[in-house]
Amino acid sequence: MAGKLHEFPDPETLAHELAIDVAAQLTAAIAVRGAASIAVSGGSTPKRFFEALSEQDINWAKVTITLVDERFVSADDERSNHRLVATHLLKGNAEAATFVPLYQPATTAEEAAKIATEKTAGFGNPFDVVILGMGGDGHTASFFPKGNNLAKAIDPQGPRGVLTMQAEGAGEERLTFSFTSLADARLLVLHIEGDAKMIVLEKAEDGDDEMDMPIRAVLNRAASPLQIYWAP
Repeated sequence: MAGKLHEFPDPETLAHELAIDVAAQLTAAIAVRGAASIAVSGGSTPKRFFEALSEQDINWAKVTITLVDERFVSADDERSNHRLVATHLLKGNAEAATFVPLYQPATTAEEAAKIATEKTAGFGNPFDVVILGMGGDGHTASFFPKGNNLAKAIDPQGPRGVLTMQAEGAGEERLTFSFTSLADARLLVLHIEGDAKMIVLEKAEDGDDEMDMPIRAVLNRAASPLQIYWAP
């Protein structure tokens, strides 16, 4: 396996242990650099992890949180990753953290991506923690198969920052950090749950076409060792 597999008996245990590991990484970053940064993913999988992380006793006032990717929808939309984070992570102890959204109230997604790139330029170079997810089609972040900006997004020589993505499997137009923004995180995690996701991951590891299954870009070329957290 391209990354290191951390296997847990159930999603609840995974969420708890991942929260402890992430909190330790953030605490270490604060001790060394006086601040810490984390980029998290949306979807249904991270909810338990967000809840567990929000309870961790760290110096949240020195932590900046952002998203790996986002739909080009307002923060009050039910499909917004911003809303998910606000509901499940930015509470309790973690309420003291700074949150920098990717969605910006702009006329176009391209304009929003430019603004988000500017707003996030001051941290995450590299991120202390990046938590990735993976879809059944092998996408991660908003690196979708057949995405209109996929080649640019996963270019190992591409710039850091936020770009747009449109794809049949994406639904709304997306905003996503580039591969180069995420792949050198000090702690790079792929958080997946269920046997079906493990099958997808194994399929990805058996092939080389990154345009077909973009998670392969992370498996093959991430600058940081990929830590795979999985529970059935």
